[in-house]
Amino acid sequence: MAQANLRYFGLPPSPPLIGARLRPPQGTRPALQELLEALGTSEYNAGPDQRPSAGFFRNPSLPIRRVTSTLTPPAVQVAATRDAYGVALAELGKDNPEIIVLDADLSGSTRTKTFAQAFPKRFFNMGVAESNMMGTAAGLAAMGKVVFASSFAMFAAGKAWEPIRQTVCIPNLNVKICATHAGLTVGEDGKSHQMLEDLALMQVLPNMTVIVPADSIEAKLAIRAVAAHDGPVYVRLSRAKTPVIFDEDYVFKIGRGTQVRAGNDLALVACGVELSAALEAAEILAAEGVNARVINMATIKPLDKDILVAAARDCGAVLTAEEHQAIGGLGSAVSQLLAHHAPVPIEVVGVRDSFGESATADQLLEKYGLDAQSIASRSRDLLRRKNA
Repeated sequence: MAQANLRYFGLPPSPPLIGARLRPPQGTRPALQELLEALGTSEYNAGPDQRPSAGFFRNPSLPIRRVTSTLTPPAVQVAATRDAYGVALAELGKDNPEIIVLDADLSGSTRTKTFAQAFPKRFFNMGVAESNMMGTAAGLAAMGKVVFASSFAMFAAGKAWEPIRQTVCIPNLNVKICATHAGLTVGEDGKSHQMLEDLALMQVLPNMTVIVPADSIEAKLAIRAVAAHDGPVYVRLSRAKTPVIFDEDYVFKIGRGTQVRAGNDLALVACGVELSAALEAAEILAAEGVNARVINMATIKPLDKDILVAAARDCGAVLTAEEHQAIGGLGSAVSQLLAHHAPVPIEVVGVRDSFGESATADQLLEKYGLDAQSIASRSRDLLRRKNA
């Protein structure tokens, strides 16, 4: 066969990022530089004439701290919900041969690698092609399989939204979208990977159930419940290690909230990583004579109407907390429900119409008002409105 005479008109190939040692431009400090210094070196390799882009450098307004993987002091038991997801999947694979797992070339990070190693014939790496992955998941589900599809939340919910709508939700297929690396606690990865809009995107879809586990124990139980549930589900999981709140006797049910602290002065309703912050805020308020009820609302859709209406009527004020935009997530859903069934003053704690940035998880939660002190402060504002 004759060889085709083809000419290439694209961009010239970039030189490899190896060779010359570069330091960052004067007055800037790349996140990679901080990481390398933490590992004991102060330089990184790059090829001739290669310079990091402007977006690569960290926000100089934030104080420099060493990279940390947890949100709590070492004395507190912590675990990432994505780790629990990986364990639960592998356990489910033993029990149910109909479970198939798809991943968008991130199995090490999403923790589906554990399933892949145990059941290689039931695991498919779909490459960096989330939209194609959702179509494949829909096809497998139409054949009677229970399909788990995973990627980072930015890609699973963002890039693949239209295929999820068209191929999963409209035919109401049994696809479980388990998205890791959600929210600000992705940390140093920055705004491009900090998915703060996924709950809004997912809960607006008919037939979709939306779940945000608060800790590793709830995550493991939620994955088991999701596998038994018939229909599309979106599960939001975190990268950061967060406090373990529940014990092994905890019972998880889709669509049910859980009261984790008693109180009648106001109700704090939280999901995901914000539950531990809400519990800490309740302790701060208790020292001031305020008894806050704390409710874990792991299922964003469908909401637990009964527990929310009871909290509103008993407490007379409700604050919601989520690691998500203040618009379109837990706060919006709770506000809409209570406006119809038990109108009371409401405060929504979330990211206020902005994107994130690169810093540690702790720094970001504090800056964007999602830490315990901020929740306590917003609670005081809410109590003033209640008592006005």
